[in-house]
Amino acid sequence: MDIATLRAVLALHAALSGAPKHLAEISRDLGTTSNRVDRLPELGNRLAALAGRRAVAPLWKPADRALEWLSASRCSVLTVCDPAYPQMLAQIAAPPLVLFLLGNPSVLTAPQIAIVGSRKASRSACDFAHDIAADLVARDVTVTSGMAIGVDAAAHRGALDAAGQTVAVLGCGIDRVYPARHHKLANEIAKHGSIVSEFPFGAPPLRHHFPQRNRLIAGMSMGTLVVEAAERSGSISTAMHALEQGREVFAVPGSIHNPLTAGCHALIGQGAKLTVSVDDVIDELPNFVSSKVAAKAQLQTTSAAIGGAVSIAQTKLLDAGGWEPFSIDNLVAVTGLTVQEVSSMLLALELAGMIEPRTNGTYLRVR
Repeated sequence: MDIATLRAVLALHAALSGAPKHLAEISRDLGTTSNRVDRLPELGNRLAALAGRRAVAPLWKPADRALEWLSASRCSVLTVCDPAYPQMLAQIAAPPLVLFLLGNPSVLTAPQIAIVGSRKASRSACDFAHDIAADLVARDVTVTSGMAIGVDAAAHRGALDAAGQTVAVLGCGIDRVYPARHHKLANEIAKHGSIVSEFPFGAPPLRHHFPQRNRLIAGMSMGTLVVEAAERSGSISTAMHALEQGREVFAVPGSIHNPLTAGCHALIGQGAKLTVSVDDVIDELPNFVSSKVAAKAQLQTTSAAIGGAVSIAQTKLLDAGGWEPFSIDNLVAVTGLTVQEVSSMLLALELAGMIEPRTNGTYLRVR
């Protein structure tokens, strides 16, 4: 890559970042080419022409800061005309001209599901976001969100706790962490996934940045899951972007008395998939079959051939567990069986595909 040309592109991009509509025209022209070759010089010429029309001078300081940042490990930049630019994002109406990445760039090409929701989410909503994120990464799906407090943070944490990949999309420059309390979370995401921003170095988390950020969250993902959201919120904005981009939308129902579930209910009324488990998401993605899901199906088939049907005792144990998460200790207390007996039957039930282990040591019955 020509560093001088890249420096000019970054300086012009920083100067023109306040004109997203004009940048969108360039991104549409360069991002949808069928012959994906590096057209960085052409991008520089287009930006220079736009800057001339708007009488805008290049901003060299943020460009030089970005180039210095790029010298560090796990730091990279992609332009919309770069062959490595993620295909899912290139398909949206106005893909970002420049993407700054901290972490593993290949994560952006992995299948992704966005999980978004209220910053003031209930404990149950955060727990659900955490658990379904863990379930998704167990099926080779990368979890994408906005690193906000509430549902976003819970989703990132669920993916990380399950040793999976997660992507955080920022509404500020890549050199900032917003909210500031998430420095530790940001470091973990960069280590096990990627942090992404389309905004130039030094860009603050301005209010109008977040609708732009939301279109990226939806644009990188096969679908967007809204866990808890008011009718007028950033989460609903992300869902609307997903619909406009032809992607799937999922929504978690809740109490009709909770204003933070009104947005989810409205989405369900408009045709979003009512979602209560990870299977509701995977079922809507017929072309996606992860290697882990295929391996599990083979394991279940082999187990059935060897061991036959689930026994009456195992069925009774399953009923004792109910539909809420349960632990071995719970079942020992309820049934009076020994730990060894319960563990043996749980293994058989798991192999039969009737329960799934959770990241916190509990089990959950499969619907």
